[in-house]
Amino acid sequence: IDGCSGRERIVVMTPVASGEVVSGKTLIRTVTPEAKVAVAVNPDSTIIPVTRSNGILTAAVLPMGGVIPGHAAVLRMDGWTWEDLSLEPDAGLMINWPSMRTFRAPWMRTSEEDQQSRVREQVARIDSVFDDAVAYFASVGADANIADDLRYDGMRAVLDGGKPVFIRAGQREQIESAVLWAVGRGLRPVIVGGADAEECAELLKRHDVGVIITGTLSEPSRRDEAYDAPFTLPARLEAAGVKWCLAGPGGSFETPHERNLPYHAAMAVAYGLDHDRAIEAITLSAAELLGVSDRVGSLEVGKNATLIVTDGDPLEITTNVELAFIEGRAIDLGNKQTALAEKYREKYRQLGLIEGDAEGAESHGGSGIPVSR
Repeated sequence: IDGCSGRERIVVMTPVASGEVVSGKTLIRTVTPEAKVAVAVNPDSTIIPVTRSNGILTAAVLPMGGVIPGHAAVLRMDGWTWEDLSLEPDAGLMINWPSMRTFRAPWMRTSEEDQQSRVREQVARIDSVFDDAVAYFASVGADANIADDLRYDGMRAVLDGGKPVFIRAGQREQIESAVLWAVGRGLRPVIVGGADAEECAELLKRHDVGVIITGTLSEPSRRDEAYDAPFTLPARLEAAGVKWCLAGPGGSFETPHERNLPYHAAMAVAYGLDHDRAIEAITLSAAELLGVSDRVGSLEVGKNATLIVTDGDPLEITTNVELAFIEGRAIDLGNKQTALAEKYREKYRQLGLIEGDAEGAESHGGSGIPVSR
């Protein structure tokens, strides 16, 4: 698996003149419903301690790339292996819905008719995967001798409605098409992105479809939108009565910045969202849409003791996380950044340029090694 992109790379061994060297040609499969993103996460990544040091203790990991890149997961931000990290290793199936719009540009060589044809082909491809999965389970039920097919075995819970199907869609046409397709198949859709979700509010409410907003700290998606459209989207969806939660922007380039999730919520508060609702949007509401609200998301008897203690409002950029617990275990808040900061403070202490002992090196875990380990 190519990182967390959900794309399976199949190396093609191509002999050349000498018969000994191979070239690195690659075939990329864009439909991999058998892929599990949980196993592709590196537990030793230095990004994990950096993220949890700002209070992010549970994270949804959604595969990217392709049409059906695989199954999403909900992970704890502490563990030796991917099994240790996994709170819910199979949270649902991810689908990247094709853009339903056509466009023209001086550099564009594809006609609008061809663009529309490609959209129909992509939707038909998604349809065929689900048709094949339904046929597979019907065949297995009728004949126990049919061999297992890993592509479809993990789709049973999705087809039965036990697990959601996460559909990445931002444009109004995308959202409408995706919701109607999923509902028509008896699936339980959750929209990921949802920039135009307010325009589809009635449809989303009618079918009880939730939206995972991917960040507020961004620019408008269209030139004719208000400058603050991303900032006000949470408040607008709340006013419209749509189920929603707030996530980071996602994407491989944004992974190091997922620690900024509280500030996405803070921006929504600055543009009309109630403060307590903003806290709920990155805790309980997120847990509900991800199917783990029976374990995390709020402080209730019987749930996991996963929580943070701060020295101020958790949405304020000046606030520090003083303590963190995952399922009752004290978690070290040190990371590579705090270790480097302490290293160079020590340099200046030895030079006599600053005074005092190592501040916070022990209490915040300057080593970056989790206490729970």
